[in-house]
This record gives sequence, C-alpha cells and structure tokens, in this order.
Amino acid sequence: MSLSREIVATYRGPGAVMRRLLAQGPREDRALMFIMAACALFFVAQLPAQARQAHLDGVDPNPLMGGALLGWLVLAPLLFYGLAALSHLVARVFGGRGTGYGARLALFWSLLAASPLLLLNGLVAGFMGPGPQLMLVGLLWFVIFLWFWLRSLTVAEREGQA
Repeated sequence: MSLSREIVATYRGPGAVMRRLLAQGPREDRALMFIMAACALFFVAQLPAQARQAHLDGVDPNPLMGGALLGWLVLAPLLFYGLAALSHLVARVFGGRGTGYGARLALFWSLLAASPLLLLNGLVAGFMGPGPQLMLVGLLWFVIFLWFWLRSLTVAEREGQA
C-alpha cells in the first residue's frame, strides 16, 4: 500500500498495519525514512505558531524556525531512537520477545501516522493561539499517538522474533 493509505489504515487498525510492516522484513532504511518524515512534519506543524509568535513579539521568525529545524531534524530523531530502545528494554522486562527493529518501527510509524493531527494542532496554534481548542487538539493527538504506539509495540513484541 502507499504511505497515505497505510496512514489511513492505521486509524482503523494499527495492529494490522504493524503486522504488514513487520512482514516486509527488517529494513532500517524504511524505519529511518519514517522517523525523518515524521520529524519533518513536526517541524512544519510548528511553523504557524512560530510565525504567530514572531509577529506578536515583533521579531524576525528566521531564528525561531532555524532552531526548530535543528531540533526536529537533527536532535529529535536521536532522542526517538533512544526512546525506542528504552521501550524495547521495558517490553523485554514484561516478557516481550520482539527485536529492537520492531520497537523502532512501532514508535517511528506511530509518530508518522499521527502526524496529520499534529499538523492540525499546528494550524490551531497558529490561527487561534493558546486556549482550550489548542489543548483539546493536542490531547487528541497525544491519545491517538499513544494508541498507535502501544498497539504497534504490542504487536511487535508479542509476535516478533528474538
């Protein structure tokens, strides 16, 4: 399936999508592409809020955007690799028998699949600013992401090969 169809399918059943991704075999290039695409979308999602803040403060938005670019495309992928390793270790303690690749794929795919809601969150932050609407959309993104991640990690750790 195409990437966009897989994202839509994840909203219907994250476990089935994770099974399909794992069945394609371990491909680190695919996992890296997922996390880099997710981080690029996270960067794009922040742009409206940064532009709003720069306008309200009367400052140049370029330094804000440059810092966000560095953070999301250089530092965040490294942190997500660490978080995936930690989640794999925790799953091992609770009897998981998957691989580190499965844990990485579960986290990276979940971040990418939940990114449309994060883009919506960025638009709300840029157009409406802080408030209950922004908190609601942010909470919705977080709950959906957590559902995707926990379901995908469960599939990767229960059905994985050590």
